[in-house]
Amino acid sequence: MERLKQLPEFIRFAIVGVAATALHYGLYFMLQQAVNVNVAYSIGYIVSFIANFYLTAFFTFRKKPSWKKAIGFGGAHLVNYLLHMGLLNLFLWLGLSKPLAPVPVFAIAIPVNFLLVRFVFKYKGR
Repeated sequence: MERLKQLPEFIRFAIVGVAATALHYGLYFMLQQAVNVNVAYSIGYIVSFIANFYLTAFFTFRKKPSWKKAIGFGGAHLVNYLLHMGLLNLFLWLGLSKPLAPVPVFAIAIPVNFLLVRFVFKYKGR
């Protein structure tokens, strides 16, 4: 029953996640043709991070953004960013093309990110 109550929250998270991922990938795809792949990926990540924070706060968890949440969200995303970069470079090293390498990265990192971000916005001390 408790899981059923979390379903709308998870659906909102998925909507925000798809939007943020599309923004991230779109920027990466355009920039990777002109700059280093890690720079392109990082720029996409940073821009999507900012959009993701506000959408996650207001839309997903229906909480007012605060500096505490921003710091927690940033910490969760720092871990997630490092996971993204490590996986991106692993998949590039394994031979995936630059345009396709982010796809398995997203498949692995997004569920991890959900758990980290949910903790930040649901932890009672915040």
